[in-house]
Amino acid sequence: MKFSVLTLFPEMFEVLKTSVLGKAIENGIVQVNCVNIRDFSKDKHRHVDDYPYGAGGGMVMQPGPIYDAWKSVAGEDRPLVVYMSPQGRPFNQKMARDLSREEHIVVLCGHYEGVDQRVLDEIVDIEISIGDYVITGGELPAMVMIDSVSRMVPGVLDSQETASEESHYSGLLEYPQYTRPPEFMGRTVPEVLLGGNHKDIRRWRREKSLEATWRKRPDMLERAVLTDSDREFLKKL
Repeated sequence: MKFSVLTLFPEMFEVLKTSVLGKAIENGIVQVNCVNIRDFSKDKHRHVDDYPYGAGGGMVMQPGPIYDAWKSVAGEDRPLVVYMSPQGRPFNQKMARDLSREEHIVVLCGHYEGVDQRVLDEIVDIEISIGDYVITGGELPAMVMIDSVSRMVPGVLDSQETASEESHYSGLLEYPQYTRPPEFMGRTVPEVLLGGNHKDIRRWRREKSLEATWRKRPDMLERAVLTDSDREFLKKL
């Protein structure tokens, strides 16, 4: 899978070359190519922004350099273009799974007071938000989205079972995890995890996942796919 990132700050994406995603990039499973929008400025000072029409504070990114940066990576197939925006659709796990089926995604990172609407209308397919708050630019949200989507690409994780058990993947929060030592500051590992009965462990994990969701994110239960035994357990809570 390939990501082409249109940004003013390509150096920020070096962090993606670490950990799980870094291995996926090294193995050629995922590509993250950054395109510096300033390289397409017609200004000798490499300016890519200007004052907004109608007055107002701040600067707006000009459409020309963004469009030319997009043309440099779009090719004839015209890949999906995502604009990271606080006005976008809320990003979630289902969206990550859907996007992971794309072969090539172009990610546009805005900055300053925003981007000229005309280039958004021309090239953007979907606007995505990672939360109802404002930060300096689209680079950090883009990295969050790229990391989440990449984890859904086959071969990125050592085991697909690992992904399927994580919080939000199944519509529920993940169950608690434990490792050695068996006792820490008077707190012990649940006995069921030490017994080796995989059926009991699966049931315990499912119930703990339901309990965590009920306590922390009860809104998720309205959308989760629940069995009759799940509903009986939730009634007890």
